[in-house]
Amino acid sequence: MPNPRIKNEEQYEALRDKGYSKEKSARIVNTPDSGKKGGKAKPYEQWTKEELYDQAKNVGISGRSKMKKKELITALRNN
Repeated sequence: MPNPRIKNEEQYEALRDKGYSKEKSARIVNTPDSGKKGGKAKPYEQWTKEELYDQAKNVGISGRSKMKKKELITALRNN
């Protein structure tokens, strides 16, 4: 039975098959640009700490206010 909160069930299932958690799969699928080719974002190392903080806030990383830039990068990559 399709989940009405999942915007793209096929993409969601593909991510789950790759081993992503339910939460991470849903978050990826439900982002406004999901499924679109990207690759235009600069690497996290080139982001400012403020940009990293804002991104961490968007994805719901807790403890971000006390993190240093390298810690924010690690948290974003492992979330």
